[in-house]
Amino acid sequence: MMTQSVLLPSRVSREFPLGLHAIEKGRATHVNAAVWAPGIASMDVHWRRPDGTWTSDTLVGLDGGVHHGVVGPVDQGALYAFWPTGEELPGAPGETQLLLDPYSRALETIVTDAASPSYYSVFLEHAFDWGTSERPGTAWRDTVIYEAHVKGLTKLHPEVPRELRGTYAGLAHPAMVSYLRELGVTAVELLPIQFHIDEPHLAPLGLSNYWGYNTLGFFSAHTSYATEAARAAGPAAVLTEFKDMVRALHEAGLEVILDVVYNHTAEGDQGRPALSWRGLGDFDYYRNHDGRYVDTTGCGNSLDFSRPHVMEFALDSLRYWVEECRIDGFRFDLAVTMARDEHNAFSTRHPFLVAAKASKALRGTKLITEPWDLGHDGWQTGRFPVGWADWNDGFRDTVRDFWLHDAATVADGGSGTSIGRLAGCLSGSSHAFAASGRSPLGSVNFVTAHDGFTLADLTAYERKHNEDNGEDNRDGHDHNHSYNHGVEGPTDDPRILAAREQSARNLMASLLISLGVPMLTAGDEFGRTQRGNNNAYCQDNETAWVHWPDDDAARRMLETTRALLAIRRDFLSRQPCSFPSRADQSTLLWFSGAGLPMTAHEWEDPKATTLQFLLGSVGGSVSGLVVINGSAVPAPVRFPASDLVQGKGDRSEQHRSFSLVFDSAVAGTPCPGGRVRPGDVETLVPNSLRIYRY
Repeated sequence: MMTQSVLLPSRVSREFPLGLHAIEKGRATHVNAAVWAPGIASMDVHWRRPDGTWTSDTLVGLDGGVHHGVVGPVDQGALYAFWPTGEELPGAPGETQLLLDPYSRALETIVTDAASPSYYSVFLEHAFDWGTSERPGTAWRDTVIYEAHVKGLTKLHPEVPRELRGTYAGLAHPAMVSYLRELGVTAVELLPIQFHIDEPHLAPLGLSNYWGYNTLGFFSAHTSYATEAARAAGPAAVLTEFKDMVRALHEAGLEVILDVVYNHTAEGDQGRPALSWRGLGDFDYYRNHDGRYVDTTGCGNSLDFSRPHVMEFALDSLRYWVEECRIDGFRFDLAVTMARDEHNAFSTRHPFLVAAKASKALRGTKLITEPWDLGHDGWQTGRFPVGWADWNDGFRDTVRDFWLHDAATVADGGSGTSIGRLAGCLSGSSHAFAASGRSPLGSVNFVTAHDGFTLADLTAYERKHNEDNGEDNRDGHDHNHSYNHGVEGPTDDPRILAAREQSARNLMASLLISLGVPMLTAGDEFGRTQRGNNNAYCQDNETAWVHWPDDDAARRMLETTRALLAIRRDFLSRQPCSFPSRADQSTLLWFSGAGLPMTAHEWEDPKATTLQFLLGSVGGSVSGLVVINGSAVPAPVRFPASDLVQGKGDRSEQHRSFSLVFDSAVAGTPCPGGRVRPGDVETLVPNSLRIYRY
């Protein structure tokens, strides 16, 4: 049943804030409704009353393309949507798709006999008691990011109660929180938790969008990640569970970073039905040329960030997550699309980048880019401005090349690449980031991410195995810089298994001793595998979920990761707070295998595979020496003489030698230890890395 509500003329509406916001307190209240739809002459808002019937009001105000009006009463939890005044409804409200509020704080999925579900906005104003919890505020230089999926991280965790597995509450469980603290990470970066839906091509394949990069609700927590009890209790309980998770992680000293997708929406390409933005203002929201979408995302549409209202929409969403949910930072998917100007060109001075950094609400949050998209001139690693950090894909590829691809090439009788590439990445990738005015802390270093092979799979597969994705193995990257060590996939050969483990330790060590901000992918710390699938976006099953093995190999890798994180933490604690952002206060010395300063010829010589570098700072109480043998044979290494390293770190007697703290050739921990004096010679096994404290 549909009735028309009576608009109260005595109440003056406003065009700001957008969305539905109460103007009275109490269970049933009148609300200020506002929506930007500049191409529509008049707009109605439809909502469901407590008795299940629907009613509507016309928004009588119109300013700057924003339709607004006071409507009600609207109960908390009421479903609502918009539709142009006088335009025939596609069906009865609540049974067909109307236009969602881009600013709705929750969404509800309605399944009918129709071919696809419909979605409705939910009126929700939420109060939450944060108690005494505070944001950890971890400095960039101390940050270690752990990229994880809310569902996949705990779905198979044996210590999380079954009813909590795969949920916000599961991530907040003491078993999970304790694990993260003991591992030594400082921030959890969550794959998209904003409300998302599946692409149409997945349902016929029996698959779903597991990763979640298909956002429909930019102010809404994804409902299916809440426990069954919270979902049954309604949207307020879902949001409470999400905030409970954030509070629990904060109380453990862990920051929460959200992976967010503002480059496109779930409406897809132009041929698909309108869900929200397309019906409210198709070419006002989406980038187009001569009436056709300009797609820089590969997802069918691109939000047009040259338009002020689109930027406002994204900024309002970010402020909501920071102010209402206390989020500590964001990783922006395909961030180049968000920094394209009216000519569709990337601009380092784009108003969105400036506004996000200048926003008082976002001050102190971590802003991380995925610095590429699929458009013209789409690769921009290192070019984002001061205040932003970039995912460093150059680091990823270089480290993989040195320890894996080059090793495979050498095994086939070829030669590797210059060791100078590796050195540049380990020392902060200044070749990529210095021109933007950023220090090494502008580089988020990673070897793996959700997209691509896991760390273990990098050492076990040379070809992708994505057959289960239903695209005849055409999807996913073809060039993975990986090395299977002689056998594709699983093997019982102890020699190959040992070599794979050592390669994994080399990769992890390179990540965690590098200058910059390291990011681990969940499960890599103990050798998680996806059986060669390097594009598990649609695998909401045990392929992509994190297994929690208890075998010897898993324990060895976990011990290694914890030890490396402890080494990193100890080293940084003994440096001044300006390290490594102040280049004039940092020391970085490079030596050859002969213990002498590297020459220009050695930097470019592909046969030069042995390298040492001493890292420290003016005023630091300890320095670190990293020794690398990237060759296929044992290599004698002469440690730098004392006159070459004098004055680096504490010169008290007990620090006049190099103390071994990590050896990638040794499985598990503790490290055998041992001291080496300057000028002494040690032999490193093939393809190995050592860390010494000086």
